Amino acid sequence: MDRFAELKAFSLVASNGGFSAAARQLGMATSSVTRLVDALELRLGTPLLNRSTRSVTLTDSGRGYLEHATQILASLDEADDAASGGNTEPGGVLRISAPVTLAIRYIAPLLPELARRYPKLSLDLRLSDALSNMVDEAIDVAIRIGSPEQQPNLIARKLADHRRHICASPAYLARHGAPQTPEQLVGHNCLLFSYGAARHSWRLRDAEQAREIEVRGTLQVNNSEMLRQAALGGLGLALLPGWLVQQDLEAGTLLPVLDRYQANPGEMDVGIYAVYAASRRGSAKIKAFTDLLAEALG
Repeated sequence: MDRFAELKAFSLVASNGGFSAAARQLGMATSSVTRLVDALELRLGTPLLNRSTRSVTLTDSGRGYLEHATQILASLDEADDAASGGNTEPGGVLRISAPVTLAIRYIAPLLPELARRYPKLSLDLRLSDALSNMVDEAIDVAIRIGSPEQQPNLIARKLADHRRHICASPAYLARHGAPQTPEQLVGHNCLLFSYGAARHSWRLRDAEQAREIEVRGTLQVNNSEMLRQAALGGLGLALLPGWLVQQDLEAGTLLPVLDRYQANPGEMDVGIYAVYAASRRGSAKIKAFTDLLAEALG
């Protein structure tokens, strides 16, 4: 039996947590995927997966084997990219990790155009506001917001700038007034993106200096669309990305506050990046996707 087919089936079952999802990606019957994984376990003489009616998880042996299998499959993709010189039509499965709200706003509308331009390309989207482990999750390209990662084995392609705005609804500002200085933020209900930290601060920078202000509020949530909705409802001030609230600011349903300052929760010079392994520099499918996303964000 084809050992590469076994590796592919096993890695997809492990990454998806089930046989049915892996079968859909491979375009095979679930029973065929099961046979491939069974054959692999039989040949190795050890179980790689714990199987139940509700879930499929990795055994200790399976976790170690998955790491090696992922590296082998990635090396095969790299060899294909190198041999083709990036000139082949994009095809196969492209595994993408992206923040939830950004993906819904900007990636979802691109799906029909991607399908039209590249009919041989399939997408496996993993949406999470948590930072993905590209190796463990076999991610081809991760869309990340922040500062570029300085790692020699990774390429961080900047897709767009990323400016945040402190904003609130007209109703909230009518009740509480607008802060005139960064220090006055402490007297307001600040709606907070939850990073898992005990304290929250916003950094504001003008032409003269940068200041870090500890802020508090009645809402913490790990999703920026929820913060936007709360701000629109008049609950408080929110620090939100321009790509999310630009239409609200233009319509006047949200108003900017302290807009002469550059504001961020952490590093000031941030952007939206596509991150992928340096060895995948010539990948036609990564380039096709990131080119289209950069166009949309631009």
